[in-house]
Amino acid sequence: MIEFERLPELVDPVLIAAFEGWNDAGEASSGVIAHLESAWKAEPLVELDPDDYYDFQVTRPVVEMGDGLTRSIIWPTTRLLHARPPGVERDVVLLRGIEPNMRWRSFCADIIEVCRELGVELAVMLGALLNDSPHTRPVPILGSATDEDLARSTHLELSRYEGPTGIVGVLQQSFGEAGLNAVSLWASVPHYVAQPPNPKATLALLRRLEDLLEIPMPLGELDEEARAWENGVDELASQDSEVAEYVKELEERKDAAELPEASGDAIAAEFERYLRRRDRDTDS
Repeated sequence: MIEFERLPELVDPVLIAAFEGWNDAGEASSGVIAHLESAWKAEPLVELDPDDYYDFQVTRPVVEMGDGLTRSIIWPTTRLLHARPPGVERDVVLLRGIEPNMRWRSFCADIIEVCRELGVELAVMLGALLNDSPHTRPVPILGSATDEDLARSTHLELSRYEGPTGIVGVLQQSFGEAGLNAVSLWASVPHYVAQPPNPKATLALLRRLEDLLEIPMPLGELDEEARAWENGVDELASQDSEVAEYVKELEERKDAAELPEASGDAIAAEFERYLRRRDRDTDS
């Protein structure tokens, strides 16, 4: 049972969640939460007891030192924070966690209990997966939702993945079974450059999140970091002819697959997103 102390009354809160680990290729999705936590100066709300969900021999605590002395132990856990984005008349709850090692169903029940206490009715889960997407092209963002109407209303490009899942998939399903709306957004990270960080994928998730929630996302220096990351990968690829040839092959395959969609619904959806961003920029 979670003990709540002086939880604030929030206005139409939405949950944005990401987990480190299996669901977080290139640390792209956890990077979104870290970025928003800092930009919005999010305040802590509650954290789950790590003893219930983590095997500390698998997910070990971290020692912080100072002047040769142990200052503190940072235990792996899941924390929820609260933020009110500037100029927005609704609250955001940020969930930043490490994928638990055990008792996933109880873990999801605890998260849903917190969300009910806070009045959350919509959750957006973020993830990132390794894929054969070329780093030179826009980052594909695929999604899924708890029901078809929600998927249509949010204009998701739906994932057709079937196979092993992580806590993001399990938590989304749990939200649906509890009668709460949930959406997941997944960024595709090139498997040949999987090491974190991946600011280009983080930026793509933030922009898709902005479109979905109609909340302006603070991008900070992510645009510049994404360009620098892509230029750095370009340089590394140019030094290895096999990698360069492989990237070219991926580009050709990607372009050929998307060519039939270069009109109609795809262009209309992109134009609508552009207009929404422009209107938000004008209003601000």
